[in-house]
Amino acid sequence: VQLVESGGGSVQPGGSLRLSCAASGFYIATSAITWVRQAPGKELEWVSTIYPGGSGSGIYADSVRGRFTVSRDNRENTVFLKMDSLESTDTGVYYCVKGLGGPRTVPRPLGQGTQVTVRS
Repeated sequence: VQLVESGGGSVQPGGSLRLSCAASGFYIATSAITWVRQAPGKELEWVSTIYPGGSGSGIYADSVRGRFTVSRDNRENTVFLKMDSLESTDTGVYYCVKGLGGPRTVPRPLGQGTQVTVRS
């Protein structure tokens, strides 16, 4: 089982980025995938979880709801996190993790993550 994050970068406030989470060793169509992030000097924070199944619906932390959209491409075996209207508080390292997550259940990432920096 392996997950590789990519797509991070440096953007100005109000900008957008799309993160990718490429999976190998299992099928994302049958697995929940969770995005978490860690800002400098802060605890790991749950961001979003996409459920398995046909609709692939997602849930979001209050801090990103309405700005972030999680989706997946089963043919590419990849999960995406589209981030719009980025704010400086979104700065951090973003990780994807296999499994469920939530505000009080923040799974520990195993990968390297991808850095997102939002600054003027």
